[in-house]
Amino acid sequence: MTYRNVVFSSVLAASTAILLLAQAPAAGQNNGTFRRTPDGEPDITGIYDARTATPVERPKALGSKEFYTDEEFKAVSERLHKGDPTAPGVREVRGGGGAGGGGGGRDGNRVSVQYEKDILGYDVSKSNYVATKRTSLVVGPDGVIPPTLPEARQRNAARAAFTREHELDRVQNMNLETRCILSARQQIPLFPIEDSNTHIQIVQGKGWVAIYQELNHDVRVIPTDGRPHLPKQIRQYQGDSVGHWEDNTLVVDTTNFNDQTAFMGSSENLHLVERYTRVSDDMLLYRFTVEDPHTWDKPWTVEVPWMKANEQQLYEYACTEGNESIGIILAGARAKEAAEAAKTTK
Repeated sequence: MTYRNVVFSSVLAASTAILLLAQAPAAGQNNGTFRRTPDGEPDITGIYDARTATPVERPKALGSKEFYTDEEFKAVSERLHKGDPTAPGVREVRGGGGAGGGGGGRDGNRVSVQYEKDILGYDVSKSNYVATKRTSLVVGPDGVIPPTLPEARQRNAARAAFTREHELDRVQNMNLETRCILSARQQIPLFPIEDSNTHIQIVQGKGWVAIYQELNHDVRVIPTDGRPHLPKQIRQYQGDSVGHWEDNTLVVDTTNFNDQTAFMGSSENLHLVERYTRVSDDMLLYRFTVEDPHTWDKPWTVEVPWMKANEQQLYEYACTEGNESIGIILAGARAKEAAEAAKTTK
């Protein structure tokens, strides 16, 4: 990969913490003087849990209602802890991968469930969900992601058709996650999930911030020394990120994406602005704004609370299974083609 990275340790998540559903402070709320790094910048280091049960898009029945009342929030929390399948919950929103299958090729609006929870001892009543009383993670009166433009739908249909026909033609056409290059949950912006791989570690140094999502083995290193973006012709899987500080907020501006990691069907002209704000000693508020005039007719913003986790370190997540299996997968595809060719010659 060509994007700036260092190798840190990672972890296979175990999201079994016995905690109650927590209410995050309101955006911008300052509960005191926060610690700072030796060079005077706000200290946002730590390991955070980004798990939330707030749905990405607002249920239609709530209309333009952005926040629950205290009573409504309590009722929703109780439904979640009882495992009510009709309770609001986060859904997968990835999709529209690029020529390499994107960052995992997830389908939009699929429930984020990986395990048979009862077998593995998961208890939804003891899950740690963080919320801001928002009715949706998408902020604003609409509370939904804008519909994609016709040109984006056409572009994404062509991508999907190419993948169906040519995914197993060569290794370069295969899914980036299968190839252990980029996990869908590692791909920016960082959308939340309900179950596993929800931890994010932040490390700071003079002139840089490193952010690591536990599912894969690469760390996103963001310079904060005032440097400009890379030249426009240099395109990268995770784009080119530069950051600066505004009070207690790290603002990260990312451009220069390539066509391999389309976020929800975006083009390589995607412009992403992320804001990491310390709102209390144990909470960060992650807020990102997505802008791509070739995919949506207006920018849209998501806000997710991150709670400080109890973990002391993240362990290595070694993505090797897909790499070792690729030869077998491609060999199987060639064998199938040979068998089909033999049938046509009889």
